[in-house]
Amino acid sequence: MTRTAIIAALPGELKPLVRNWPHSSRNGVQFWAQRNEEEELIAACAGAGQQAATRAFAAIEDGGPIDLVISIGWAGALRSDLPPGSAHNVAGVIDAKTGERFNCDAGAGELWLATSPRVADEIEKLRLASAYKAALVDMEAAAIARLAAMREIPFYCIKGISDSLHAHLPDFNPFIDSSGHFLTARFVLYAMFRPGYWPALIQMGENSRRASQSIAESLIEFLL
Repeated sequence: MTRTAIIAALPGELKPLVRNWPHSSRNGVQFWAQRNEEEELIAACAGAGQQAATRAFAAIEDGGPIDLVISIGWAGALRSDLPPGSAHNVAGVIDAKTGERFNCDAGAGELWLATSPRVADEIEKLRLASAYKAALVDMEAAAIARLAAMREIPFYCIKGISDSLHAHLPDFNPFIDSSGHFLTARFVLYAMFRPGYWPALIQMGENSRRASQSIAESLIEFLL
């Protein structure tokens, strides 16, 4: 049986894909699984950041060897010509902290993704675009790519754009705890008294919803 791991950071990134899949959780990792006689698809998320992605990978691997791993989820655009809500097959991933580069397997797209240790604001997005010639930024994919390379298993990456290059958004970093979980209640209280951010946050919510749907469609097409 072929085991395919699909790893995201947050449940919302997986929602359109796993809507009807059985769900479970263990040790802070959420799982969704779909199985038949020939194939097992396991989706998991454990939070934002490389440590959380590593936990999700390890939790799937506890159930048996992984034959294929796919990193999916939301990403920020590092170019102004990439429309929010769209999904992209990534050519490769760059760890912005170490400079390591990981190629996706054959048939991937042309855009490169930079993995940052923090949520990137506009200034950091411009720096990453200049330093690495990347088109997208996330916080998890480099960890998954590294683990796949260590095990010599195929790695793919599909990312959907949740925020544009010049989006006027608050700093999300203080609202992500050490485990990579987003502190939603604390953030809502913060944003409630800052109406200047409301239009951008509403737009980001819509972009994220459309991006998740685009990711699901791209992933289903890829797996067929």
